[in-house]
Order: sequence, then structure tokens, then C-alpha cells
Amino acid sequence: MRYEPDQSPPQGLAVALAAQKVALIISGIVLTPVIVLRAGGSTADLITWSIFMALLVSGITTFLQARPLGRLGAGYVLFMGTSGAFISVGVDALKAGGMALLGSLVLFSSLIQFVMAGRLSTLRRLVTPTVGGTTIMLIGVAVIPIAFSLLDDVPEPARADAPWAPFTAALLTFGVIVGLNFFGSRRIRLWSPLLGLLAGMMVCIPAGLVETRPFTDAAWVGLPAWTWSGLDLSFGPAFWSLLPAFIIVTLVGAIETYGDGIAIQKVSWRKPRAVDFRAVQGALYADALGNLLSGLGGTLPNTTYSTSISTVEMTGVAARRVGMYGGLLLCLLAFSPKVSALLLMVPNPVVGAYLLVLIVLLFMHGLQVALEDGFTLDKALVIGLSLWLGMGFQDQKIFPEQIPDWAAGWLGNGMVAGTLVAVLLTSLLQFKGGFATRLETGLAMQSLGSLQALARRRAQALHWDEASTQRVELALEEALALLVEHAGGRTSPASRLRVQIRTALGALEIELASLPLGVNLNDLPSATLLAETEPEEFLLGKRVLEAMVEDLRHQQYHGIDFLSFRVVPRERVARV
Repeated sequence: MRYEPDQSPPQGLAVALAAQKVALIISGIVLTPVIVLRAGGSTADLITWSIFMALLVSGITTFLQARPLGRLGAGYVLFMGTSGAFISVGVDALKAGGMALLGSLVLFSSLIQFVMAGRLSTLRRLVTPTVGGTTIMLIGVAVIPIAFSLLDDVPEPARADAPWAPFTAALLTFGVIVGLNFFGSRRIRLWSPLLGLLAGMMVCIPAGLVETRPFTDAAWVGLPAWTWSGLDLSFGPAFWSLLPAFIIVTLVGAIETYGDGIAIQKVSWRKPRAVDFRAVQGALYADALGNLLSGLGGTLPNTTYSTSISTVEMTGVAARRVGMYGGLLLCLLAFSPKVSALLLMVPNPVVGAYLLVLIVLLFMHGLQVALEDGFTLDKALVIGLSLWLGMGFQDQKIFPEQIPDWAAGWLGNGMVAGTLVAVLLTSLLQFKGGFATRLETGLAMQSLGSLQALARRRAQALHWDEASTQRVELALEEALALLVEHAGGRTSPASRLRVQIRTALGALEIELASLPLGVNLNDLPSATLLAETEPEEFLLGKRVLEAMVEDLRHQQYHGIDFLSFRVVPRERVARV
């Protein structure tokens, strides 16, 4: 790592890296609304306006991610761009009610993301990576027909003059992108989508599939024609039938941003740090603001682009200055009609092949997200059942006559149906080890007796011996002492502590929720390291706790911290 987030690289280097990252993502930012609006039958002027707003919103939110405003932004280099997850539902909305309906759906679903960002600590057990990854895969399956329909979509005169051109252009675009991903270096793979588009264009230009006049006539600087469609606030049947799908896709985009917010922290520092979930919440807030602005402005929602993580790893530059310059550059490009016209020149066969590879990568990304914590039989069942039941409902193969009218619109969408199955199954898995035992008490050492009594009852239910039971009680004593000590003088009689104990594979999983501590315990030297920079009494509690428990985690959110760990019985410790 050459430059960490709070360091300042030379201005020239920062501008050059920002320009490189913008070049990597601009095709995704622009072509996604082009795909949706073309499939939805929109006019060229409306497509141009949508591109303008997509670039402008992406620039604003990219700048905010790097330079937070209050709770808006992560404080890391997270480039934002148009979300491919909205392709299928976006086309449905355009066909049902035009851009006004699409804008209203995007606007109202963005409010859900604000709620999720604020309540992320509460939703952390329900909106899991497995649920998000499964929905991403379902999105890919739903978008495939759109990609296939674009492959042979060319004007009739061009089809008659060069019938071979659509097939050749699509095949070359697809082949270049896939080939570079298979055989190219890591740096080349980042550029593969753009190089694939250029290869396809080389076939389309001599075949007469490319209309160059809009590009030559476009000004270098200017504003597009005012074609804002407003918002459809009639809240008719189309709005209510599509809203669940938009809410689910918005939540999926939020889960993707959640993952990127964690990943960017892991690659941005020289020394490993505990994940700061307050930064993740900031990333979600900025993403939600981008969706809100997209709905108001008349374009598709945005999300974080995972290439941000790849380029930080490759260049070794995580300085916020790069993200700030990148955001400004995207805003400037929005005011260049030449840029929009250039990307609008790309014919549909090339766009279809590009989208086909994008869907494959989207499906793969969904699988990675779903299995990021490892593969288990439970996860396999959730993913498999959600995928195939979702498609079964969409194809009306699962007792359609038994589905009530009010649910037919929701379950007729495979993504909505599959996601509901995933959420239901994930909720059921929470009870696999039995119901959790909960207790709310004061954040003070005087609460220790009630905590230990609660833990003793759970240990006795598992038939633990006295030594193992005392181990749990000692662990709770050290954990409570840490919370009280690091909360310092901010505790009061009104300060609350929430405790949850559940059984998992013969062990006790304990979680304590309290006031924010300021310091993350996972960033303190572990019990196996010598601490030369911290007072011994400051570290002793953590060292003692580490010696008694497994999987000690400290997660920090706005307004609340969670300290969790697992305690195993004595015989399992002895075997280890």
C-alpha cells in the first residue's frame, strides 16, 4: 500500500488514477440505461437525458463516498455507477408506465435503503450474504431474455446489406471479453469489457450498423434537451405490482454495497484493521442518496462498483483524493454530449453480447456473495430451493390456481418469489439451535449476577459439567468488565446492555450490545503479541477473554456496539 485513505498522493498521480478508474467504469454507467431504455421503447432524447443524469448522480455519490458529509459516505475510494440489477424490473416499469413510473418506483424504493442503513445492526441476521447472493443470481436469470433479444436487433436495411454482421459482431465482442478474462493478466481483465466493445464496433462500422452523425453533430460541452418525465404519483395497480420487486432489488444492491464497504476497508490499510461498520453504513447512506436522486432525475439507480477494490489492490493507492477527483470527472463528463453520443453509437448486437457476459459475471458474483462465509448444506439448500422455486413461480408451474389474486403479481416475478423463499428459509435457520435467550439490563458490573445466572441455565440445559459452566461465567465477567471500562464516563443508570445467548453445535454463542466504545477491541494486540504501545491493564481484559473463548468479534455501528464470542465445553477444548 503506497497511500492509505488519509494520505495525500501527488495531484498528478491522483488525477491520472481517477481518470483510469472512470475509463474502466464509464461503459457500465452509460450502457446500462441505454439497454433498459431501448428495450422499454424510449426515445433517443430520453436516453440522452438518462445518461446525463446517470453520470451526474454517479459523480456526486462517488465524491461523497470519498469525502463524507455527515453520515453520507464511507470515507473510502468507492466509485459509483448504474446498477445492472435493475435491468429487468426497469424494462417492466417502462413498458407499464414509462419513465415517470420508473422514477416513482426508484424514488420510493430508495427510502427502504435509508431505513436499512439506519437499522443495519438490527437486520444483520436476516439480510445475509446468502440471501443477497441468491437474489443476484435470480436477477441474472431474469435478464437473459433481454440480452438474447438484442443480439439480432438491427435495422432492416442493415440486415439486408450485411446479414452476417450481427452474428459476427456479437461473437467477436463476446469472444474478446471471455478470452481476456480467461487468458489475460489481472490488469488486462479490468479492461476486457471496454476492449470487447471496441472489437465489436470494428465489425459494425464497415457493415453500416453504426450511425455516426449524432456523434459528429454533438457538442463537446453542453446540456441535453430537457426531457424529464416527472413522477407518476397516481399510485395505480402497476405501481403496487412492481414496487415489491423494486424494493427487493434495492435491498440486493444495498447488500452488494455492504460487501464492497467491507472489502474496501480490508485492502486500504497497510496493517489489518477490524471492519468499521459505521463506514459501511455511510456507504449505504450514499448509495441510498444516489438512488433517490436517480428517481428524481429520471434514470436508473446506482450502486458501488467492485472494480474499486481491484484497482486499489493493483495500484496500492487508497487515498480519498482519488475518489474525489473521480467524482468531479464523472460530473464534468455528464456535461459533454459528445461522450453520451459516442456510447450511443454502440449497436444492439454488441450491447447484447456485452450484456450476456455481464449477466454471467453477475451470476458468478452472486454465487461468491452467497458463499463468502464458506459452503454448507444449509446454504446449498437455501440457494437451490430459492432459485428453482423462484423460476417455478415465474413460469406458473407451482399450483397457480391456488395463489390468491393479491399475491399473483408478486409471485409471478421469479426474483421476488425466489428472494421471499430465501428470506423465509434463512429465518427458519435462526431457530436451528433453539430459541435464543435474551436479557436486557443495566450496563454496570452490578448486572453480572443476572448475566451469569442466564448463562448457567443455558449451560445446564446442554448438560455441561461445572468447570465448563464456570468458564462461561468467567467469560461473561471479563466481557462485561471490558464494556464498562471502555465505555468510560459515558455510562449512566439509563445505559442499557442487551444480551443474547443461543446454542450452536453444542457451543454457546453469546452477544452483548452496548454503548459505542470508541476503540475496536479487535484492533488491540492479541493475546499472542507483546503490547509495547498500550498500558498492560488496558489489554489484560481482552487477553484473558481471548484465552477463554473462540471467535471474539467486536462490531461497531452508529449508536451501538456488538461484542460476540463462542464458548465450547471443556472436553472439546481438551481435544483441541
